Amino acid sequence: MTAGVVRPDLRPNALPGWVARQRWYQSSAESAELVLVGEWVLPPAPGGTAFVTHLLRDGSGAASTLYQVPLAYRSAPRAEAAESTLVGTVEGDVDGSPATLWVYDAPHDPDYCAALLAFMLDGGVSGETERSSGATADGHRHPTASHSTFARAHVLRGEQSNTSIIFDTVDESGEPSLPVICKVFRTLHHGENPDIIVQSALAEAGCTLVPPSVGYVSGVWRADASPGSPVDSGHLAFAQRFLPGVRDAWRVALDAVEQGEDFSDRARSLGAATAEVHAVLADILPTVAATADERAQVAASMRRRLGAAVAEVPELGVYESAVDSIIAGAESAEWPRLQRIHGDYHLGQVVAVPDRGWVLLDFEGEPLRPLAERSQPDLTLRDVAGMLRSFDYVSGSYEQAHPGASAQSWASASRTAFLEGYSERAGVDIEHFRVLLDAFEIDKALYESIYEARNRPAWLPIPVTAISRLVALS
Repeated sequence: MTAGVVRPDLRPNALPGWVARQRWYQSSAESAELVLVGEWVLPPAPGGTAFVTHLLRDGSGAASTLYQVPLAYRSAPRAEAAESTLVGTVEGDVDGSPATLWVYDAPHDPDYCAALLAFMLDGGVSGETERSSGATADGHRHPTASHSTFARAHVLRGEQSNTSIIFDTVDESGEPSLPVICKVFRTLHHGENPDIIVQSALAEAGCTLVPPSVGYVSGVWRADASPGSPVDSGHLAFAQRFLPGVRDAWRVALDAVEQGEDFSDRARSLGAATAEVHAVLADILPTVAATADERAQVAASMRRRLGAAVAEVPELGVYESAVDSIIAGAESAEWPRLQRIHGDYHLGQVVAVPDRGWVLLDFEGEPLRPLAERSQPDLTLRDVAGMLRSFDYVSGSYEQAHPGASAQSWASASRTAFLEGYSERAGVDIEHFRVLLDAFEIDKALYESIYEARNRPAWLPIPVTAISRLVALS
């Protein structure tokens, strides 16, 4: 490859269509309506490849969305690159001479991956002399992270909202070290990403129930393309150690129910691990008392969900009055202090690590909730309720695959054991907050009912049965 690739002034004409075909694109438009808000750059590769991360606001949907699109500009085609990673070509400059540049999705370029990891570990800075680019970026190495050297990388498949890259690394002696998983955020929001704040704080506190943090990239950018627009800031990427050869708790639990194995001991230990993480978070991050306004807002949100669910699933109408009473009881009940939580907790967010036990992942919170909401202190019971619903879904999934079979006793035993483990480690009898827990679990089941009615009608009995059971017990 010819050295000295210079960043082109134009992006590929094919970029709007390419963006619209990506899994992380949120609009249904066939071609994105992209406006450049800003750019930040990584140091070029030794062969001259330029890495430019474009911040592009798309106006094709009902609400505009800001996307982060890292691109690699090469002076020759990359022979080993998959065709789907080629965005297009542009006319640029190589060593002072006009030249065609091939533009690729950068996370699939190993040189970009090496530059991104080094940017975090070395505390890189982009934009200090490029204020006209409309964006700056800074790399941050986590205080507990050891230095690693990039070896190779590959992108995980199947992700919807971000792009995750696995970096194979070596330590200072050249021996293979634990891989790194780096999440490049594709949709940007103003504010701190809770995945980074919470996991980094847990790792720094010595908590072994989350993967060790490696580093992150923070950025500053204009809210839109106009020169006088407000300035936003937030996180652009996050790296932590990757735990290879693990299985998520959903798969472990589903295997157990399929093989007729009692899951109580494992559920109990998961409850204890959940309470341990909550306890550490309460120690290291602020907690606050719930105000009357906050209680009212939570109750109002639950009632909106109830109304939406009854409209979508009319058979839920018979439970409407009873559920409304449970919500009223929850609003007036005693509330524990609010604190940082996981926010989107289920069996798929936990992995079983050999010789280590359960490890919790992905503290980003519910993706559909605004980032500002996901960063606020909340009730730990929201996490507890989410996991209880997950056990129900294991049994429901099994019953869907085995018509006529029942796994309700398996789910009941697992739920009970999880609550026992949680209560013992938390030092609080969870039954003391039963009305709150029931309200959160019903709220989650109402959300599930709407989703299943729209996407998997055959699965609708799973949340509807749960609502019926919880109403009867309350």
